[in-house]
Amino acid sequence: MEELTEITNSLRSKVLIDALPYIQKYGNKIVVIKYGGNAMTNEELKNCVMSDLVLLSLVGIKVVLVHGGGPEINEMLKKLNIESKFISGLRYTGADTINVVKMVLSGKVNKELVQLIHMHNGKALGICGIDGDMLKAQRAYGANGEDLGYVGKITSVNSQPILDALEKGYIPVIATVATDNEGNTYNINADTAAARIAAELKAENLILMTDIAGLLRDKDDPSTLIPFVNVSEVPFMKRQGIISGGMIPKIDCCVEAVRRGVSKTAIIDGRVPHSILIEMLSSEGIGTQFT
Repeated sequence: MEELTEITNSLRSKVLIDALPYIQKYGNKIVVIKYGGNAMTNEELKNCVMSDLVLLSLVGIKVVLVHGGGPEINEMLKKLNIESKFISGLRYTGADTINVVKMVLSGKVNKELVQLIHMHNGKALGICGIDGDMLKAQRAYGANGEDLGYVGKITSVNSQPILDALEKGYIPVIATVATDNEGNTYNINADTAAARIAAELKAENLILMTDIAGLLRDKDDPSTLIPFVNVSEVPFMKRQGIISGGMIPKIDCCVEAVRRGVSKTAIIDGRVPHSILIEMLSSEGIGTQFT
C-alpha cells in the first residue's frame, strides 16, 4: 500500500511540474472559453468546468467565459407555448422569442453560472452583450436572403467592460445577446461571439467546448483525431470533405479568430472531465488546435 501511495504522489508531483511552463506561458494572458454542449447540462461536468476556471484564474490566467443556452431557451419557449419556426432549416427569432432569449440567457443561465463559480470559491461577474454597449449588431439574413427575425451579426465589440472586470480579478461570464442603435435586441451565435470577443481582446487562446473529440478524418472514428491544423489548410480540408456539416461554422470561427490576432484556437471535447486543464496545462492537449 505504501508503494502505491509513493507512485501516486510521484505522479501527482510530475503532473504539477509538467504544468509549470504552461502556467508561466499563460500568466497574465487572456483566454476566452466558449462553454456549451453536454458540459452545460451534466452536473459533474459542469462542476469540473467551474473548478477548472477558478484554478486558472487563481494561477494568474485571465479567463473569459462566453456561453450559449439553446436547450434552456427551447424549454422555456415550450413552457410558454411559443412555437419554434424554421426557415430553410434556420430558426426564425420573432419578437416573443427574442424576449425569451434575453430573459433565459441573461437572467437565468448567466446568473446560475456566476453562482456556480462563487460556489467553487471563485470571483465572477455576469454580463450580457447589451451591458456597456459591449456587442453591437445588425440583423443577419440566411444564405439566400431569408429574414431570420432578431438573429444578429456582430458589427463591433467594446472590450472595456470585459477588461474592467478582469482588472478587478473577476471572471467575466458573458451572455451573447447584442443591441443596435435603435434599441433592438439580437440573438448572437455563441461561437461567433466568442471568436470576435477573443480577437478584440487579443487573447492568447480561444477554446470552443463541444460534444465531439475534435476534428476527425473519419467522423465516425475518434482515433482519427487531427491534433493540429494550420488555418491555411482549412479550405483544402473542406474540399476533401474532412470539414463538413456542423463543424464548418465552428472551424470558420477558429480561423477568423486566428486571422484577427488570437495566438491559437482549439476545439475540445467538453464531455471529458477537466478537458480545459488538459488542453491548457499539459503537453498532450486535447482536441484540435488551430494556428
